Amino acid sequence: MRSAGRSVRAKLWDRLAAYDPGLLRLTAGLRTVTAIALTLAALALTGARVTLLVAGAMAAMVATFAVRDKSLSRQAVTLALGLPVALAAVSLSALLNARVVAGDVFFVVLIFCAVYSRRFGDRGTALGLIGFQVYFLSLFVHVTAPTLPGLFGAIALAFPCAALARFVLVPQTAAGTLDRMRRAFRARLAQLIEAQIELLDAGPEEVDKALADVRTRTARLHESALMIQGLLEEGTSDESVARLVQRRVADAEIAAERLGLLLLTARSAERADTLTLHLPGAPLPSGGETPVRDEASATIRRDLQALRLLVLRPVGEDSGAVPARLRNRLLGYREEENLPPASTVVQDVFRGIGEAARAVLGLRIALDGPQDESADTPATIRSREELDAEDAAIGGGEDEREDEGSTGLRRPSTRAAVQVSVGSALAIVGGELLSAQRWYWAVLTCWIVFINTASTGEILVKGYRRLLGTVFGVVAGIVLAGLVGRHTWTAFALVLLFIFAMFYTAPLSYTLMSFFVTAMLGLLYTLLNTYSLSVLVVRIEETALGAACGVLAAAVVLPVHTDRRTNELLVEVLDRLADVTRAAVDQLSGGVPADLLDRARDLDRALAELSASTQPLTHPITPLRSRRDTARYVVALLETCAYHARSLAATAELLPAKPSIAADPRLRGVGRRIVNNIEAIAGHVADRSPTAEVATGPSIASLLEPGTLATPRYGRVTDRVLRHLQRLDEAVVGLARPLGVPVARPPK
Repeated sequence: MRSAGRSVRAKLWDRLAAYDPGLLRLTAGLRTVTAIALTLAALALTGARVTLLVAGAMAAMVATFAVRDKSLSRQAVTLALGLPVALAAVSLSALLNARVVAGDVFFVVLIFCAVYSRRFGDRGTALGLIGFQVYFLSLFVHVTAPTLPGLFGAIALAFPCAALARFVLVPQTAAGTLDRMRRAFRARLAQLIEAQIELLDAGPEEVDKALADVRTRTARLHESALMIQGLLEEGTSDESVARLVQRRVADAEIAAERLGLLLLTARSAERADTLTLHLPGAPLPSGGETPVRDEASATIRRDLQALRLLVLRPVGEDSGAVPARLRNRLLGYREEENLPPASTVVQDVFRGIGEAARAVLGLRIALDGPQDESADTPATIRSREELDAEDAAIGGGEDEREDEGSTGLRRPSTRAAVQVSVGSALAIVGGELLSAQRWYWAVLTCWIVFINTASTGEILVKGYRRLLGTVFGVVAGIVLAGLVGRHTWTAFALVLLFIFAMFYTAPLSYTLMSFFVTAMLGLLYTLLNTYSLSVLVVRIEETALGAACGVLAAAVVLPVHTDRRTNELLVEVLDRLADVTRAAVDQLSGGVPADLLDRARDLDRALAELSASTQPLTHPITPLRSRRDTARYVVALLETCAYHARSLAATAELLPAKPSIAADPRLRGVGRRIVNNIEAIAGHVADRSPTAEVATGPSIASLLEPGTLATPRYGRVTDRVLRHLQRLDEAVVGLARPLGVPVARPPK
């Protein structure tokens, strides 16, 4: 029974880890709720009135979520500096309370400074956010000079409670977060294998859904890999360990994605394209609608289940004959003589399972240390020796690259500060015309829609989502206010619940977050005895006005149109793709070793930023359907290119350690054509070379094996290099058509 209970708890924990990588959302929600609960308890012991309870709760929330420094020491300093900033903000609010014009002018200046301070890093961002939010808090509770001492006490109590929650009760260290991210990566890898099993078994009616699940879980695995890479420097004490983990995570991600492609090919009459795994709605390859049910497919299903078990099984439970036997059988597929009798494409699947098992073994060694070797077979011993050789070859440091930032009004922080200030000034004027008492809601909305946005389209989508969440939140607030009545602590309990939900859902859905914020505010109005239906209607009106002012300011004042923003990011992605491809091919051709995995990581980050910036173009409400489809197609092609570039970089870094990989100078000419095509597309998008053309030519294999019709023997790493180069070449040429780049005819 105890064993069964542990199994259930482990499964639930794995699902939670996969749904919330690193438990970042859970930690943020619990920490904020804990800080607020401590503040409310402390204020209640002093007999504070409801207004101070509300003010203290909001101050604790701000003091918790504003601080984002990496190290605990820097977090402590920022939190300590935030207290005098908060006290100064509330003092100035009380001083300017009776001076409408002066107060409005100061509020706009404060907004400009708060946004401009983002250029000074996490601490500047936090202090600016604390100053703005506490000033807004003072407007919300209508602070005056007589009530200022009580508010001072509530804020002075909230910050220590926030520190207690952050550093003692709900601590979060980079090492701990990285450890949870590793577990999340394993859980998501297991979920992807589970989806691949379902794809293998899916019938004609279920295959589209199964393929969509594989796409979703492949993207989630990639997201986890990026998050791990972002935490490696702070979460590990040794640079070599960080690089080893980075390498093994990349190996596992590439092996899992490749296995999905091989399964698609095994179901079909033709080889699957990598684009199928990245483009939503892409059809299956021809003949892939009907599953194959034979002895080989049953063996594949069994081996995929075994692979999933090896991914999830904790190290403490890894001893024994069964796990070792499963591991040895899967690694045996890396030897030609151990492959079951089947067609070529089905044998490719078994090879892919063997390579995935090897990647899982490397991942477990990197994350958990040495494994039991007592029951190793010769194939397993060979895999371990390869991993040891690769570990010894992994080294070097990161390239130091200087970022030449823009200056003046071209600097993003300066431009955003000017835009928010203009939008806020409009929101103040319009908000006071709507309501002399609630005008600050319009300013808050204008402020929020500019956070983490960089183009007019992003601001428009964010404003729309906030308005939608506000409307539904008002309805919920009306219902809850009627149910709660004057039960103060019941209302505060619901406020804590909504705050947790707000932080937990914020990265997933901005509409949901806005819903919980508005429902919470309805309860706070009830506590302050200012609740009425007209107040909540004004809340909707002010929200709509603030969003409109934000969009207007973004469109008129120093505008960054969505097309310009996406083009800039697209050029950056293409430049980084060319950089990774050039360096990888050069190393595979016998050139000087380079830091390829870090360059591939930079490519992934740039691609993630581009994907986020295209949301206004791909949003369901966009009226330009063809433009939406084009944006999705381009991003999917770039994800395909990034996958093959990552694979080339991962292979090239192992060149000194793998005897099966031999440097081939002929690859340099092939890579030059691909890189030239990428640079031609980037030049066309950036208007640097509008007349550039994309060149085409013979296949990669035909260039390397002139006059030979035979396909290179599959299963060797050198053959995989050719396949990745071929696919990358095809995907780059495919980018030319949607981006309007002419394609030159191949030479005769």
